[in-house]
Amino acid sequence: MKYNCKLLFFILILVLNCSKIYALEFKGDFKQGSFILGKTKPGAKVYIDKRKIRVSKDGYFAFGLDRDRKNDVRIKIINNTEEKNIVKKVFKRDYKIQRIDGLPPKKVTPPPEVFERIKKDNKLIGEARAINTSYEYFKDKFIYPLDKYIVTGVYGSQRILNGKPRRPHYGIDFHAPEGTPVKAMMDGEVTLVHKDMYFTGGTVIFDHGHGISTLFMHMKDINVKVGQKVKQGQIVGTLGQSGRATGPHLDIRLNWFEVKLDPVTILNLN
Repeated sequence: MKYNCKLLFFILILVLNCSKIYALEFKGDFKQGSFILGKTKPGAKVYIDKRKIRVSKDGYFAFGLDRDRKNDVRIKIINNTEEKNIVKKVFKRDYKIQRIDGLPPKKVTPPPEVFERIKKDNKLIGEARAINTSYEYFKDKFIYPLDKYIVTGVYGSQRILNGKPRRPHYGIDFHAPEGTPVKAMMDGEVTLVHKDMYFTGGTVIFDHGHGISTLFMHMKDINVKVGQKVKQGQIVGTLGQSGRATGPHLDIRLNWFEVKLDPVTILNLN
């Protein structure tokens, strides 16, 4: 009996130790377009689909799922010599079709003379989104960038512009009067400021750490500069209708590096 008690005690300790090694929590739904916040044992290494990602000193990490992702997510956790592999199913979403008319023809089908300008714009945006800092702001609750607004566009919707099918929409459109103050959704560092990009007009990108960034576009005024640290709720500019826009609105984007995510999934994260 004494021997059995010792054996049970040993097994209990072993189980508890293993659970600590593989302690793993997720916030966010494993569905297309979602932001996922993870937490594991500090010091562990995390791989998402064979891609090694940053883990904070407290064990937090983040990643996202593409709009059209079909395959499962493969997660590997390594702590010292111990390894655990997890497979998460990704659930499909249905997306809306949105028709927008009245755009200048050159904004729907750009003329050849602006191709180089668009290429430079995309390069600047891509470089800002590729930044991988150790900031941990992404793990806190994000806020909406406007106090009063009407949502006129949602993530994932297939865009029909002037009757012509174009790329899906990867953000949220907030309609409000031109000049409405725009707030930073989370603490971060400004990594890009451009007052006149071809499609996105007045554009700002904020780095929140571990490849998580937010982008504001179509802005009228921009009150921050590259390298500046901002606080959540800080006024960073005003809403406008610059770039490809039919009226005053703010289009916000959320990225995990090159992966375009639905901003609603980080705004509604509990």
